[in-house]
Amino acid sequence: MAPSGVVRHATGAPPGRAGGSSRAVTRTLSEDPLGGTVRRTVLPSGLRVLTEAIPAMRSVSFGIWVAVGSRDETGPQAGAAHFLEHLLFKGTHKRTAMEISAEIEAVGGETNAFTTKEYTCYYARVLDEDLPLAIDVMCDAVADSLLEPADVETERGVILEEIAMHDDEPGDEVHDIFARAVYGDHPLGRLISGTEETVTPMTRRQIQGFYRSRYTAPQIVVAAAGNLDHAAVVRLVRQALAGTPLDTDPATPAPHRPATPTVPVEPAATLVEPKETEQAHVILGCPGIDRTDERRFALGVLNNVLGGGMSSRLFQEIRERRGLAYSVYSYASQYADSGLFAVYAGCAPGKVDEVLKLTRAELARVAADGLTEAEVARGKGMSKGAFVLGLEDTGSRMSRLAKGELLYGDLMPVDELLARVDAVTLDDVNTLAAELLARPMSLAVVGPFGERDFSA
Repeated sequence: MAPSGVVRHATGAPPGRAGGSSRAVTRTLSEDPLGGTVRRTVLPSGLRVLTEAIPAMRSVSFGIWVAVGSRDETGPQAGAAHFLEHLLFKGTHKRTAMEISAEIEAVGGETNAFTTKEYTCYYARVLDEDLPLAIDVMCDAVADSLLEPADVETERGVILEEIAMHDDEPGDEVHDIFARAVYGDHPLGRLISGTEETVTPMTRRQIQGFYRSRYTAPQIVVAAAGNLDHAAVVRLVRQALAGTPLDTDPATPAPHRPATPTVPVEPAATLVEPKETEQAHVILGCPGIDRTDERRFALGVLNNVLGGGMSSRLFQEIRERRGLAYSVYSYASQYADSGLFAVYAGCAPGKVDEVLKLTRAELARVAADGLTEAEVARGKGMSKGAFVLGLEDTGSRMSRLAKGELLYGDLMPVDELLARVDAVTLDDVNTLAAELLARPMSLAVVGPFGERDFSA
């Protein structure tokens, strides 16, 4: 149980793990008519392996997903998860940084990684015949990185350049400012990359401590999709991790993992970043719902109709009818215990007032009057189509396996997910809209506005 005052999911032993067992436990999760056979094995260490066998493919996507992101950092650690992601490709006891990339590229494969607020992913995509190589290289990099002092200093410079580059992209920066407006000083409101003030003094010892305390077997999901054999993948993963810290005996106590604080209920805020840009970037929005909320399917439909495509209300009103902005859309972000709903627009600075006025009016109109049956039907079709079309490659299928396990503790079959979308009613959407869109709205603005007060 999490300590009092914190809300953090997915810690401790994963579902299905037999405590103290020295044997791997395997079961078939689904025989999906829209995909392949999905199987799941829990290793004695607590690490989970999920695969989807798709014989028609000639490629395989392989990923190692760690339930650690920027929200798991304390204030002085801000940016540690992202810093570590960079360093794990810099060399192990078996391979140099050059060999890690060269071995995969020599067979035409590709590797990459990314850090989010709640998890980190390392992945490779290769031909099916080269999967054993990909498993060995990626497991080696994630489980046995050296974190050499010289590499820490090199990557520190790279990350500081990345932060500076981000500051030069106001269309990206405004999203981070909006998160800060909603979440304040909570970890969900911080930059994933950290800041110059936190990254510059960060030591190798701090990063090493973060690595070994957070990258433990029960926090890791290995996922693969494509032309593969599940038993062979499990065997290769066990071989690659043998003797590493991720091959820990389950009787060994896991390191203490501090839980993140409860997401606070902050009052609506307005944050303005004065910047001499040709275009103003604005985000208007509010706290949303968490990722396990049963209303998430209705939220997907609502989002599609409001600002999810060219036929959406906001796009039609602000861009097509009035020509006030090139880009305007709505989006929803969902976390373990919180969420966001927001509208973004990029427009000429002189048009900001009108864009915000129209956006507020449309949100108020939907909150008061709801959507129509035809709009809900269109929104449901968009959700279903986007989901199924998004499963056309091994990478997206691999991601679906890992996120289902890591974020939800289960993998919802494709047919069931589509049925859940179909089950959304007009009343479901309008009830959610009336509650969500009536919440106090926070505003983030980046543009040439000096000391202008947007709070009114």
